[in-house]
Amino acid sequence: MRVLEQNRDHGQPMPEPLPSPAPAPRVCTIPQDGGGERLDKALAAGLPDLSRSRVQALLEQGCVREAGRTITDASLRVKPGQTFDVFIPEAEPAEPEAQDIPLSVVFEDDDVLVIDKPAGLVVHPAAGNPDSTLVNALLAHCGDSLSGIGGVKRPGIVHRLDKDTSGLMVVAKNDRAHHGLTEQFADRSLSRTYHALVWGVPNPRQGRIEGAIGRSGSDRKKMAVVEQGGKHAATRYRVVKSFGMAASLVECVLETGRTHQIRVHMTHIGHPLIGDQLYGRGRSGRPGGKHASTLPDEARAALTGFDRQALHAVRLTFKHPAHGGVVSFDAPVPKDFHELLVILEAL
Repeated sequence: MRVLEQNRDHGQPMPEPLPSPAPAPRVCTIPQDGGGERLDKALAAGLPDLSRSRVQALLEQGCVREAGRTITDASLRVKPGQTFDVFIPEAEPAEPEAQDIPLSVVFEDDDVLVIDKPAGLVVHPAAGNPDSTLVNALLAHCGDSLSGIGGVKRPGIVHRLDKDTSGLMVVAKNDRAHHGLTEQFADRSLSRTYHALVWGVPNPRQGRIEGAIGRSGSDRKKMAVVEQGGKHAATRYRVVKSFGMAASLVECVLETGRTHQIRVHMTHIGHPLIGDQLYGRGRSGRPGGKHASTLPDEARAALTGFDRQALHAVRLTFKHPAHGGVVSFDAPVPKDFHELLVILEAL
């Protein structure tokens, strides 16, 4: 068992001392059938609201003690009946500033928050978008209900939507929820369904697009289906309704979650999204190409002038990370998307 004195002997950095006064510890006793497991795995099982990575961080910080000794070795093999005190520091303030930005909340409880993100809202602060993002809005909305993700008072973003894609997102409010949702994304049990308006009519009208997605060799701003490298990606689609040969409303279900996946896959089969400023011009260099040329002037102007990809996350289904029950949420397409549908319906 590795203790603080052993760290000193080996010249390793000492864990920081616990704050004074120290927080009350969480107590975890190893069950009789738990002998031989790694310490980090055993503690994560005994304290299910803490992810294994969070336990590992607490060990590194010197926040785990056994019989008064500080334990830092995550790989330590535990023995039945051993009792560990786990001290969880108060969550640190989040670095992004909380900003009072209106949110469309579809569902909220102590563990998760489901929102209907509007088009135009960036998810994370980054270069070029340092604030006024979804994260800034969530920090203001959630306030003290955030118990901390990885020891920081921040929302747990487990998936993203592009800035100009609208629709449903689920956000974790604590470590347990973050860990549970991340696992569902990894094993693909969380279901995400999108509605997209695309140019032309895919043939067949229902199918599966599979193709690794990586950075485009000709334009570094774009992603593309690549023959070498890239990451495995698969999208199931079906045509919900076609509007002559000019356009279609297509339902897409993600099997994987790659950058720009639906936009790239639909472009790859020759049916880019209406309004897609990055992928929607095709070889002709004009939005819609031959498909747009079949439209009446007014309809063509409205569709080619649409300034964002017509993509909306319409349905989200997952197992609630607290009680395990399956929950499902739907969000109607926003006003600008609906107006395109009205124009197409009138053709």
